Amino acid sequence: MMNAEICFGLRSVDSDEFVCIDGYVVDRAVVPAYIKLKESLAKDGFSLRLESAYRNFEKQLSIWNRKASGQLKLLDAAGIPMERPEDEEQLMYAILTWSALPGASRHHLGTDLDVVDGNACPAGYEVQLTPAECDGMFAPFHQRLTELMDADKAFGFSRVFVPGRGKIQPEKWHIAHLPTSRKYLENFSIEGLRKIYEQTDIACKSALLDNLDQLAKDFIYPYFI
Repeated sequence: MMNAEICFGLRSVDSDEFVCIDGYVVDRAVVPAYIKLKESLAKDGFSLRLESAYRNFEKQLSIWNRKASGQLKLLDAAGIPMERPEDEEQLMYAILTWSALPGASRHHLGTDLDVVDGNACPAGYEVQLTPAECDGMFAPFHQRLTELMDADKAFGFSRVFVPGRGKIQPEKWHIAHLPTSRKYLENFSIEGLRKIYEQTDIACKSALLDNLDQLAKDFIYPYFI
């Protein structure tokens, strides 16, 4: 199988461009901004905690295939568990509600982070990354993040999945270091992704290949910012 990361022009995660911080692999270039954002939020009583960062093609493919098979639950647009559609195309779109296309996930970049407020998590609580959490226990944290981003004081971090941009559901928890991520998006090729899917054991393959150009317009390119 081809290396899917070539779609974003990424080098091997084993290269010196990547480091581990707070238990997650990230692009080395985002670390200074991440530390500054973490320190800034700490002054307001928040504990910036990572829930996900760099994710390779194989891991994203595993998430996709497990959702397709029913091993992982599917959520509707409100974050409520839903029944698994039998129709392949409907199943594909159900997965896309909350999961990126393997090979086109911004998590492949190493510049995008899923974050929560560690201080707001009850002991033993397993974070789900849902809208209900963002509007509940993590609401003050996300409000402060919004204020910092609006004031251009988030050190280059911004939200990518926001209302009105493409068809992916808004994700307040997903932040991206745009100055670093932009350079990796230049080499993306939808035809390269098509060739990868043709050679990969991916669920909903026929639906993906038949609709790939439109999927790119709705679920990929709007988030190349």
